[in-house]
Amino acid sequence: MPHLAEGIARFQREVFPAHANLFARLATAHRPGTLFIGCADARVVPELITQTDPGELFVVRTAGNLVPAHAPGTDGVAAGVEYAVTVLGVRDIVVCGHSACGAMTALAEGHDLTGAPGVAAWLRHADASLARTAAAGRAGDVATLVRENVAAQLANLATHPSVARALAGGEVRLHGWVFHIADGTVEELPAVATATALHTGAATATGARAAA
Repeated sequence: MPHLAEGIARFQREVFPAHANLFARLATAHRPGTLFIGCADARVVPELITQTDPGELFVVRTAGNLVPAHAPGTDGVAAGVEYAVTVLGVRDIVVCGHSACGAMTALAEGHDLTGAPGVAAWLRHADASLARTAAAGRAGDVATLVRENVAAQLANLATHPSVARALAGGEVRLHGWVFHIADGTVEELPAVATATALHTGAATATGARAAA
């Protein structure tokens, strides 16, 4: 912990003064343009990767960058998504996976998660990702699962009413990225993959409404 206290002191002494005007504006305004949904992995820092200033990104981070499909009940991820789209009016949503993801590695390699039942339950939100990877003939391949998981989470996003409305009105765009830790590159999923994910999400949402 001492290094965190030292970091705060250095921020107040060396960093904050140079950005005092920015923070003065942010004290009374919060209008980020992008919702960034990334993994909770400590190696993946959205503001560092995108070189954005405070106030530019609204960030939601979850294990495996998972976004549960819309369902009734309390859901912190859904609340974050809804707030970003409905209240803040973000124009872009990024789902960003990354290389060497612990969550995807555990799933691809079939790790025993009996000692972490909460983690195991959470990773069920990647069942569709596993199915997509198997259908592509790449079961067990971590890199493929990382990519398919991003596409699957984009599909889940499209089931959220706030996102569905914004997409229908052309008010928001969805993007799928994969960050490669070793070389710092960011791979953007092809538009066709994103479109397929959105179509799948829309079909899922329609089916859910019909079932209700």
